[in-house]
Amino acid sequence: MKKRGILNGELSKLIAEMGHMDMILIGDAGMPVPKGVKLIDLAVVEGIPGFIDVLKAVLEDLKVEEAYIDVELKSISPQMKERLDSVIDNQFRVNEIEHEKLKELSKDCKAVIRTGEFTPYSNIILKSGVVF
Repeated sequence: MKKRGILNGELSKLIAEMGHMDMILIGDAGMPVPKGVKLIDLAVVEGIPGFIDVLKAVLEDLKVEEAYIDVELKSISPQMKERLDSVIDNQFRVNEIEHEKLKELSKDCKAVIRTGEFTPYSNIILKSGVVF
């Protein structure tokens, strides 16, 4: 039995297989999943698991060089934007793009991780970096 880190087998495998510049999306419960992109559905009920909890767990295991978020997040869900900024804490560059562009970019992701988050525009695309 795995002692620490991400326990979900699919999610752990996905992160282990990420290469430089591969992308994954962590999304709220309403984020659409493009045809042909793998879905890792963690949603149980409203709010479980939350977007921030999943993001924190992924950031413990994945080296990220940059990210993309919905520009709408700061005006529609400013408290979530503040929480997101606190978690990221300038570890990597975050690009704010329109929601429609984020959905288009999600077509290039290896997977979409769906959370139980019900806060609008709580989505982030993480681009993998390298540890050396």
